[in-house]
Amino acid sequence: MTQTTRRSLLGLVLAAPLASPALATPWRPDRPVELVVGFAPGGGTDIVARLFARHLETRLGQPITVVNRPGASSEVALTYVSRARPDGQVLGLTNMPSFVTVPVERRAQYTLDSFAFLGNIMTDPTGVMVRADSPIADVPDLVNRALAAPEEIVVSTSGIGTDDHLMMVLISALTGARFTLVHYTGAPIQRAALLGGQVQVNCVSIGEVMPDPRGVRFMAHGGAATSRFAPETPTFRSLGLDFEMYSERGLVVPKGTPDRILGRLRDAVQEAASDPATVQSFAAQFIEPVLEPGPVWEARMRSTQQQYADLWRRTPWIS
Repeated sequence: MTQTTRRSLLGLVLAAPLASPALATPWRPDRPVELVVGFAPGGGTDIVARLFARHLETRLGQPITVVNRPGASSEVALTYVSRARPDGQVLGLTNMPSFVTVPVERRAQYTLDSFAFLGNIMTDPTGVMVRADSPIADVPDLVNRALAAPEEIVVSTSGIGTDDHLMMVLISALTGARFTLVHYTGAPIQRAALLGGQVQVNCVSIGEVMPDPRGVRFMAHGGAATSRFAPETPTFRSLGLDFEMYSERGLVVPKGTPDRILGRLRDAVQEAASDPATVQSFAAQFIEPVLEPGPVWEARMRSTQQQYADLWRRTPWIS
């Protein structure tokens, strides 16, 4: 074989991958995709999942089925996602801060290293509400009642280590007030317990209370500033409680997902989250869209987890 022939063959070999239609075509799922949610149907996380799925599936070209796997502050759902095949067919919707606190407070079945991060898509300040006819006038009154009668006020959360739970941990740490906490698996069950008189206070996000405020009174929330969705509701900080608390939701896939698939999913999440139709559908549910690309979001989650680990060492929130 001549040198010229060998060079010609080498050129064909090197050029072949560039001309391959399989490599030039962006990845897309070949069957319906699962979006796994760690809380019960009808709650804030579930609503976000179902809204976003409609916009994301048009980018991926396959239907997206929302699968609810509630339990253990979303550990059940995230463990399922972490053990799924890394082929882009199973996505997980995370909820902050339980996403990072569950591995801090116990030997969880997942860690942050179990996932590849697609992006954070929204934020929703967490607050407290009571029945409309509750004798509790406001947050200072709530704190004073709890100081006068420790553990007699029963408060519901959506799970240990969730934004709801840790908000009450911070209120207790800042005021010395002690409450009896009851942990449920989602906002609809919490609301039924409140209206039925089993609890006196609910911890919920703005997006969970404002779509249907009948029969309840939203007293304060953990946003940095007054929310456009609840303009008459004060922030905790404005009441002298110096903290912020939000429910944030983002999407992850199992670690080991190939770069080609991961890149396409990240692009699809960014496209869907940036779509004005998505922003409008979130706003209709009183939810603030906040797009944070996967790598940036991952870095913040790792830093945030360290902050919660430091808090855990000072003030463990479960015994």
